[in-house]
Amino acid sequence: MSLFSHDNEKDTHAVAPIPERLRKSEKIVIITADNTEDTEFFYPYYRLTEEGYTVDVVTPKGGKFTAKHGLGLTNTRAIDDVNPADYALLYIPGGKAPQELRKNDKVIAFVKEFARSGKPIAAICHGPQVLATAGLLSGKNIAAWPEIADEMQEAGAVFVNEALVEDGQFITSRMPGDLPRHLYGVLEYLKGNVANTSRESRKNSTAA
Repeated sequence: MSLFSHDNEKDTHAVAPIPERLRKSEKIVIITADNTEDTEFFYPYYRLTEEGYTVDVVTPKGGKFTAKHGLGLTNTRAIDDVNPADYALLYIPGGKAPQELRKNDKVIAFVKEFARSGKPIAAICHGPQVLATAGLLSGKNIAAWPEIADEMQEAGAVFVNEALVEDGQFITSRMPGDLPRHLYGVLEYLKGNVANTSRESRKNSTAA
């Protein structure tokens, strides 16, 4: 059975248009590539759309991508065609895609510029590898796939082996089983309920 529709190249996994009464004004960008973990892409892709957000899926060159276990989309936007200023949240799924994304200078430039805005960045599993390459993790509490804990620490992060870790603008989790907790944190942030668990914040709170 093919996982891609051959009917006029229509994508069987793309979401239907959002009804106007449900549509939010903010847009979200998911950056991924081939061999992303299927559930770590589709769970947030569907869940965020369900909440009424327009979700742009961005890959290095645009067009089709195929996830690790065979799912995917036939139409994505290219990194050259998007502007960080247009989005309220950046989401980076895991799997093997982050290893490719971190080699792409345009992806890293996009992530750095987005981070400078102070807007939220969510990453799961191997997704924080992209943040490490962008030099964004120094002093941050970060969850990630446990096997890359050493890499997170080498990037200056404090590795936290928990299902949801929130530190300033960063919302991170470890693995597919954490997705319900992860998306809870993401959606709460988008609603304005911002957690800040940074070491500096805790220190200042204790001193007060």
